[in-house]
Amino acid sequence: MTLHPVILPISLEDQRLRGRARVLAQSRRAREALALSCEASGVVPGPLTTDVCGAPIPFGDTHWSLSHKSRFVAAVVGQTSIGIDIEEIKPRSEALYGAIAGAEEWALADRNWETFFRYWTAKEAVLKTAGVGISRLRQARIHALLGTDELIVDYGAHLWPVTHVRFQDHIVALMRGDAEVAWELR
Repeated sequence: MTLHPVILPISLEDQRLRGRARVLAQSRRAREALALSCEASGVVPGPLTTDVCGAPIPFGDTHWSLSHKSRFVAAVVGQTSIGIDIEEIKPRSEALYGAIAGAEEWALADRNWETFFRYWTAKEAVLKTAGVGISRLRQARIHALLGTDELIVDYGAHLWPVTHVRFQDHIVALMRGDAEVAWELR
């Protein structure tokens, strides 16, 4: 099985929007990316609904996940639970290093902003796959690094393989399971 995550830019016009209008524009664009992931995967798009906690409800046998930031969106469909997350790599408060990972996790890699966002997006992708919220971020632990684009997250007594792609000043994490990945960046 091959996953087809799609990353799309948000138009400059939509980037200038504020408040609810901006969120709605990002959501529309993320759904466009999801439709492209469906097309590449040979899946007929279905209704996009969420449960009371906001977790995506599969349509038919198809699971889906969306993520958006001010300049880009990411989306993917799959045959099993799936999670994707996108973040812009930019410095934040130094205090966040301790919030995202413990000393054992930081011992695995250099402590810098790229690693910070690699950890952050991987954990968030896994939590989305598990259908739980970001409030459980501290319960997800980086178990192992497998090169610069793969790592393993330990969460809920499971080991979750996550792959990354970097482009411009962003990083995207995808909980891929045992699937092959064919990234589509437009």
